[in-house]
Amino acid sequence: MARKRHLSRIAVMQVLFEHLSRGVNMQDSLQRNVRELGEADSAFAEVLLSGVLDHEEELQKAIVEHAPGWTLERMDPIARCVLFVGTFELLFANDAPPAVAMNEAIDIAKEYGTDESGKFVNGVLNAIAHDPAIAVNHVAK
Repeated sequence: MARKRHLSRIAVMQVLFEHLSRGVNMQDSLQRNVRELGEADSAFAEVLLSGVLDHEEELQKAIVEHAPGWTLERMDPIARCVLFVGTFELLFANDAPPAVAMNEAIDIAKEYGTDESGKFVNGVLNAIAHDPAIAVNHVAK
């Protein structure tokens, strides 16, 4: 189960990246990425992608507020996409503890991003998770 969810997070990160860089159709891209990754949980990937899209403005705001001095455009594109998925899981999803969501995001950033992506994602997600003004994994949507 954990491996399937990890692959699902990667699939969604790839969809977001492909959409940013080439403007691909996100649903087609998700189906292709899930298929190529083999063991990904397509239902979980759908929930992640639709959640990121439904809460895009709130996610952008949280990311920018907790990455002082960084605009979304200045961020490494992979780190930015990983942050959207990780921030969605922290703020809106209730299926994984915050530590799990953060570790997954950091691992994906290390695997697919630059040498500094893992540290950057860790710093931003840690700041979001420990912000008393934000209810991490809140239920109210």
